[in-house]
Amino acid sequence: MKDLAGRTAFITGGANGIGLGLARALLTEGCKVAIADIREDSLEAALKTLDNHNVIGVKLDVASREEFARVADEVEERLGPVSLLFNNAGINLFQTIDESTYDDWDWVMGVNLHGVINGIQTFVPRMKERGLGGHIVNTASMAAFLCGPAPGIYNATKFAVRGMSESLRYSLAPQGIGVSILCPGLVKSYIYASDSVRPEGLASRGKPEDKAFTEQLANLHQYGMEPDEVAAKVLDGIRANRFYIFSHPEFKDELREVFDEIIDAFPPQDELDENAKKRVEFEKGRRANYKKARMEARGE
Repeated sequence: MKDLAGRTAFITGGANGIGLGLARALLTEGCKVAIADIREDSLEAALKTLDNHNVIGVKLDVASREEFARVADEVEERLGPVSLLFNNAGINLFQTIDESTYDDWDWVMGVNLHGVINGIQTFVPRMKERGLGGHIVNTASMAAFLCGPAPGIYNATKFAVRGMSESLRYSLAPQGIGVSILCPGLVKSYIYASDSVRPEGLASRGKPEDKAFTEQLANLHQYGMEPDEVAAKVLDGIRANRFYIFSHPEFKDELREVFDEIIDAFPPQDELDENAKKRVEFEKGRRANYKKARMEARGE
């Protein structure tokens, strides 16, 4: 997709950080933009900074299917059909899996994974029916590749978003709808303050919030990449129809190191018996189909 002007964009988590950077970039491109966020005060502040008649703000809990459907109807009635979807909303819980409760899982999965699913389930059928093409960008993280003990549930959600996005890319390519996954590192945002939007109904926490650590995170995020820089890289990725959009080059060597460890973990190829030969023959076909899907999604 080369020309974005005139299209309607829907951005979750749009009132700060990457979402707000995307809104600014898309408005500059001549798009109509809806920013959705759970924080009403942040929405009001964001709209004042944008000061553009082509942008609206809508309150949305991305974990709610019902809210998503209602807000989608409202946005499309006011701005026209959405053909640019940015599933960007996300929260974090800085603790390990063994320290977590079911409520912790339901909260983080509800926003980071089900929020993306809800965006897809709400808008993709509409985009396909209209036949106008479009593009979807799902915000994951370098945490979709790189793990530590914490934040465990966050890692799980981002790995899932990565796999879901790749599968979706291949299925939507024939419809003229591109799919990308954004994998940023540290960005100037409020994700460190996720506890402020935790639902009361999911209050059972495995580990009390460490206020001092949250303050350290707040200070650290001041050194994050500017959202406008990330947004510019996202728009470049959309125009080039790239699947992976990596914004932070400092991770390249580490990712190569991890991938080398994965490759090195494979056993040597022994002499094949008859069962193994049949298995390998099947995998050759699957591999060829996978390569074909990747090439077709790139328009090759």
